[in-house]
Amino acid sequence: MSKDSNYADLHAHIEALERNDLLIRIDREIDKDSEMHPLVRWQFVGGMKEEDRKAFLFTNIRDGKGRAYDIPVIVGGMAANRAIYATGMGCDLDDIQQKWDDAIANPIAPVEVEKAVCHEIVEAGDVLSEEGHGVDILPVPVSTPGFDSAPTLSATNVITKDPETGVQNMGTYRGALKAPDRVVVRMATRVGGAGGYQHYLKHQARGDTEMPVAIVLGCPPYVAFMGPQKLPIDVDEFTVAGGLAGGPINVVRAKTVDLLVPAEAEIVIEGYIDTTHVEPEGPFGESHGHIALEEYNMPMRVTAVTRRKDAVVPSYISQVAPSESSVIKRVAYEPLFLRHLRDTMSIKGVKKVSLHEPLTGLLRVTVITMETGAIPTEIWRALNGAAFFKGDCGKICIAVNDDIDVDSPDAILWAMAYRSNPIKDMQLVPHRGQGHGPKREHAGEEDSTLLVDATMKSPMPPLALPGREYMERAKDIWEELDLPRLMPQAPWHGYSLGAWHEVWDAAAARAAAGGYMENGAISEGLQRPGVKPETRFNPDTGEPE
Repeated sequence: MSKDSNYADLHAHIEALERNDLLIRIDREIDKDSEMHPLVRWQFVGGMKEEDRKAFLFTNIRDGKGRAYDIPVIVGGMAANRAIYATGMGCDLDDIQQKWDDAIANPIAPVEVEKAVCHEIVEAGDVLSEEGHGVDILPVPVSTPGFDSAPTLSATNVITKDPETGVQNMGTYRGALKAPDRVVVRMATRVGGAGGYQHYLKHQARGDTEMPVAIVLGCPPYVAFMGPQKLPIDVDEFTVAGGLAGGPINVVRAKTVDLLVPAEAEIVIEGYIDTTHVEPEGPFGESHGHIALEEYNMPMRVTAVTRRKDAVVPSYISQVAPSESSVIKRVAYEPLFLRHLRDTMSIKGVKKVSLHEPLTGLLRVTVITMETGAIPTEIWRALNGAAFFKGDCGKICIAVNDDIDVDSPDAILWAMAYRSNPIKDMQLVPHRGQGHGPKREHAGEEDSTLLVDATMKSPMPPLALPGREYMERAKDIWEELDLPRLMPQAPWHGYSLGAWHEVWDAAAARAAAGGYMENGAISEGLQRPGVKPETRFNPDTGEPE
């Protein structure tokens, strides 16, 4: 936090992560091109719990040719887990949605300053084209070694300006390094895609051959979180960041382009995007979990690289979910879905909305938790509302009850297997776009949506696992014996699903206490002649049902 602001910059955020044991410093030599991202990736694919994941700060970096860098890199520093995200937001995890709501409802305009730490070192002019200068001075990692064709800027806030209204837009778009003074930027062109791309189209329509752009690395967290957040295109994200901070964000005019950039940024890459030519970019491991193959994207002519003297380069760990980028999106998107269904559509039976993260990357599978007993019309309204809330979300939408662990695919399949009748409880919705993914709607190819009601339609017998108290007692013994560490997967104990009676509770308690013969004496007294085997017993009447 600088003396001229009431919000944390990236340096203060890193200090907070270290205080809270959320950061690991790596001082041994690490190759940014082949080792850095794979090392961090292991905490996402190595069976670790989310709460055990950390940010990684690399301080001793070389590239694949052995060249050393004196600028550190932080990976996972914004959202390796939700606690890291909450640290950046300056609040408890449960308060994040309210903080976003208040910020959007009460934006605060930025304040322009004359001097800024992001201008402590400025490179411009002919030196930018030389090796070891321009963007080549930055230790930008290769995100997916073995597939990516270039070091790629991933933790970006890319700033452009509407040439007609003057309103700036800030989005997170990747930028592949091509030369010390050239980057190729990829902005989503799909329907509902990048705000920066809409500015690009306006510049083209005006006959402009170039579009001013600033790629900002290492914004203060309140500003950094603006890039992945989906706000209306005509909203200046600096104003919402000010709402989060509770005061104006300091901005400064860029050195070579007419744009305002965060004064406390680590690094700013200024330049112009060519609106008349495109250049092949990629392959690159994308956040939808597949490699994006080589495509034509926007070449950027770099006109300045500015930075603070002690700059840190941030890099998002993205690609196959779970990842840092999927955590950022999940924390922001799930409350938006819930608010839409519960408040805008007034579906009161909706308890939460969960976007499936591993491998599917949030946009393909949506799970809606409904109150037990919600009427079918409300369940189907919720399923349709979730499916159509965003154009690129909701290929599979599943409604479940709150006993289902939405982060357990096994539990979801269990609900579908026993609580849905496919001919009655599943619907197909045609004419959906492909959205974000390895197949997009470039050729007009359509997709469809599956809606599944996997809620309980009537009471069911308990799950056939020992009761909670017995499983907890056994867990204590397990740990006393120093057996391998347990990672309980819900459901890990039995519980009632409605079709149960206190008579059976009493019988179970007697059996667990060794009193099976008492139960036998009771059942002997309930023998009946002339009843077909497998006829149900009614515990209320003590007679066949």
